[in-house]
Amino acid sequence: MKHKYIYLILIVLSVGLLSCSDEPINTLTITNNAEYGVQLNFKGTLTEIPAGETVNLTDILDGEYEYETLFEVPQGASYDVSESCIGTFVLNAGTKIFVVYLSSFDGTTYSLSASITTSNNLSEDFILPNPISP
Repeated sequence: MKHKYIYLILIVLSVGLLSCSDEPINTLTITNNAEYGVQLNFKGTLTEIPAGETVNLTDILDGEYEYETLFEVPQGASYDVSESCIGTFVLNAGTKIFVVYLSSFDGTTYSLSASITTSNNLSEDFILPNPISP
């Protein structure tokens, strides 16, 4: 009789553990449409993205992570970089972030910008009310 209870408990535990799934995976996709290569300094790692290439980073834990962009400049040219090339990524469960680097060069100034979109819902309806304030 004891064996039946043990088998029943093992079956229940097995089904319970099999039904558990991992948290949604956060991903960061970086496409470099700039004329020269860029490098993304993110989570203590420098990721190189050559011109015309796309790199995917996956299995990123939830949290807020600072990032910074390093880039090549034509010899003798000055440069201009947009504010979006440095900042903070906010990742919640299942967040997808897409970064596209773009550049222009007028012969004297090389300009680099980043277009960043995220799958996070930023609407005020999504944000829970503060339970402490009236």
